[in-house]
Amino acid sequence: MTLPSLDAEADLRSGGFAFLDAATARGWIAAHGGLTDWDALAASWDAMPRDTYMADGGRYRRRRHAIFRAGPGGIVREAHQPHYQSRDYNRLNGGVARWFEPSPASVTSGASFQAVLGACRSMFEHLSETRDWHIETHQFRIEARTGESGLPTPEGSHRDGVDYVLVLLIRRQNIQSGVTTVQGADGADLGSFTLAAPFEAALVDDHRVFHGVTAVEPVDAALPAYRDVLVVTFRSR
Repeated sequence: MTLPSLDAEADLRSGGFAFLDAATARGWIAAHGGLTDWDALAASWDAMPRDTYMADGGRYRRRRHAIFRAGPGGIVREAHQPHYQSRDYNRLNGGVARWFEPSPASVTSGASFQAVLGACRSMFEHLSETRDWHIETHQFRIEARTGESGLPTPEGSHRDGVDYVLVLLIRRQNIQSGVTTVQGADGADLGSFTLAAPFEAALVDDHRVFHGVTAVEPVDAALPAYRDVLVVTFRSR
């Protein structure tokens, strides 16, 4: 069983979350498959459609989505389905079946994407007795421009209504801030960090902690500014 590090596993077990630096996360993912197509994976965040479900009227988020099942037969992509969260978990956009453009099969079948899924499965099955998982993957691009901050978590500090969450940084371009914050069920601050370099990642036990990310702002307003992440959620079936 390959894990990011004994410290990361201990952090997730004891505190409900863990931060992985780029070298640790890259090594963990690479142990579950090749990363030879990483550049092509990162490029798939370009030209994504805008998220049209933003109840705050924001036009700062682009998004694609895919669903998988992990069980005895391995990790298998399922037919495209809407993403749904109740308002208990998403006060802003919950209560609506949201149909996002599916992530292309050429992306999700690639070595790097599959390595991410395999690494997550290995980790979460080391922490849980579950062996049958509903997996959702979300490609997010949060754009920042003059007059409109980019909000990575417009719903605020939240839980996702799943078991475990991976937030993997793909790329940061010309932005500042974007601080990840973690809170306990009682609202107490447990920690904060910034995903700043590709491969840096956060792991979250969604039953135990809330998480959020502060707004991002452009460094140079004349240039494109964005934050690309891959969010992977695992929920027991």
